[in-house]
Amino acid sequence: MLIAGFPAGAWGTNCYLVAPAAGEECVIIDPGHQAAPGVEEAVRKHRLKPVAVVLTHGHIDHVASVVPVCGAHDVPAWIHPDDRYMMSDPEKGIGRTIGMPLMGELTVGEPADVRELADGAKLDLAGLRLTVAHAPGHTKGSVAFGLPEAADVPPVFFSGDLLFAGSVGRTDLPGGDTAELLESLARVCLPLDDSTVVLAGHGPQTTIGQERATNPYLRQVAADRQGRGAADAPRRGM
Repeated sequence: MLIAGFPAGAWGTNCYLVAPAAGEECVIIDPGHQAAPGVEEAVRKHRLKPVAVVLTHGHIDHVASVVPVCGAHDVPAWIHPDDRYMMSDPEKGIGRTIGMPLMGELTVGEPADVRELADGAKLDLAGLRLTVAHAPGHTKGSVAFGLPEAADVPPVFFSGDLLFAGSVGRTDLPGGDTAELLESLARVCLPLDDSTVVLAGHGPQTTIGQERATNPYLRQVAADRQGRGAADAPRRGM
């Protein structure tokens, strides 16, 4: 499997291109602020053919390049319906104070073909099967994507802004909710196998095992579940 990732734009948002191998079709995850040049560089370097853009949520640092990237490759964009409005009206999702300094340089709007993600859906794209997990808390429509273990890589979890190395997504923006975020961590992340590689919306790669041991938020939700007498859920890949 090929996963080409790079941070882009003012927020250093990670964009990923995922393909079974170089020279094949690929999926683009979260082409955010100023990500289009990096996408094109990765497409040329690895001889990839994009077939879809999939979005972990609707904040402008994750979707700002959706229109030019989808237009350049004539591909659809997939997003959860609760966050779709942010593509056309990003101020409602991220707040005027944060969004206004960059509004003049953003391509605001929807691409020609927008498709909606559903919890538990299996997306068969580019020879890959992405599992969709609705994980509200950072936004109402936040999702994570899972890829099962392959011959050359362990399971992979694209967490968006749900889970970072040592932290989680902020909840002080419109649509954020701390209780929902912690519930999503418990429901979506705790059952994953320790070997699962976490590729987050910001920051370095980590694993579920590392986060289970050191992330205070994941440790909190695990302790809360144990405190309620709930047995640990069986660990699995997505």
